[in-house]
Amino acid sequence: MTKGPASRKPAAFRLDDPSVVVAEPPSADVTLTAGARRGTVVVTPMPEATRVQAAGPWPREPRRRMSLATVFWSATGGLLALGLGLAAVGLIEDLFAHAAWLGWLGSGLGGVALAALGAMAVRETVGFARLRTVEHLQSGAAAAIQADDRAAAETVVRHLLTLVRREPRLAHSRAVLRGHLDEIIDGADLLRLAERELMAPLDAEARRSVAAAAKRVSVVTAVSPRAAVDMIFVLLTALMLVRRIADLYGGRPGTLGLIRLFRHVIAHLAITGGMAASDSLLQQILGHGVAAKVSARLGEGVLNGLLTARLGLAAIEVARPLPFVALAPPVLSDLVADVMKPRQREVIDPP
Repeated sequence: MTKGPASRKPAAFRLDDPSVVVAEPPSADVTLTAGARRGTVVVTPMPEATRVQAAGPWPREPRRRMSLATVFWSATGGLLALGLGLAAVGLIEDLFAHAAWLGWLGSGLGGVALAALGAMAVRETVGFARLRTVEHLQSGAAAAIQADDRAAAETVVRHLLTLVRREPRLAHSRAVLRGHLDEIIDGADLLRLAERELMAPLDAEARRSVAAAAKRVSVVTAVSPRAAVDMIFVLLTALMLVRRIADLYGGRPGTLGLIRLFRHVIAHLAITGGMAASDSLLQQILGHGVAAKVSARLGEGVLNGLLTARLGLAAIEVARPLPFVALAPPVLSDLVADVMKPRQREVIDPP
């Protein structure tokens, strides 16, 4: 009966120890050298071909190339900045040549303008950072729920608590969530609790804001005599609605950040709008088609209000720090009753 190679118990040793011998194996299966003295540890290195084959090919990172449009706009912006700077210097020199006090006044105004520009740049940078934080929370929460990662879920919840720390309506919810932060084991359950405690009040307020904006658009576009006025009012209402929802969820973007967020909302609406148009939006339009039969302007106002509501729902999905998991996402049919319901007047009984 053939005996296998002698087994050795696990042991710790250093490669520079005199009793350790590094030897090339005579074959791939030999790990002990014949004639080795007792107490000698023989280390057989793995062949290079085997290591490379086990490791597999190295992944190649994609090369980041600067597009020609980026180069063009960067160069154009630099030229415009240089031209404005030279124009400002020439103006101040002309003011000093005319009168000294005019030169100093121009210098002071230029300094105030530069300080205001710096403050605006800082505000826009902070706004972009908040938007990136919301995007990272969304992606991190989705990954943690899918993998049920407890550490990643706790990190997301702690960042979420920091994001909504200035919201007074969530003081009790923050206290409850902090009390259960160390008691929940599953990462997905922790994020579901955070969604129920922190997002539910904000979702209700966001739905009220969307319904109010849709109602305003419906009324104004129904009574407005000019199409240009309708377009301007709808655009301004949509921008204010997106800003309101972003502020509500802790984004608080600046002017450039609002434009970027509005572009993301439009992109999200374009991606998911096909299903919405064939589902709830089309049903609501057909259901309220009687309004168009009564008055063309009334039907146009109802349609604009429904489209504004759909835009608001897309803004909620984009600006919300957590995805909809424990709570049901709002749908257009939930807001139609509020949009179509007339404003009730308070009746005071006479004494």
